[in-house]
Amino acid sequence: MTKPKAKNYNYNYVFLFYDVNVKRVSKVFKVCKKYLERYQLSVFRGNITPSNLIKLRNELKNIINDNEDTVAIIKLPGDFSFDEEIMGIKLKDETNLFF
Repeated sequence: MTKPKAKNYNYNYVFLFYDVNVKRVSKVFKVCKKYLERYQLSVFRGNITPSNLIKLRNELKNIINDNEDTVAIIKLPGDFSFDEEIMGIKLKDETNLFF
């Protein structure tokens, strides 16, 4: 049986979730802020070019500890490919817990 070919998508929109040791939270936050918009306390999202997605991943790989931390990136072809429903308090953009 042959293995199906991997699809080669250009992902242009991402959601990024992180749960990292408190020692690395500030560094991860700063890297994510360079490429995406903060959505919630440890959630970022936004449009991103494929090359910037590679840069983001590489910068985060240099910060996180694979044995302690988790970073999840949900990749989508664009911001048109999902529907959003918000319940409760929406985090204000100007709120920043780290500075």
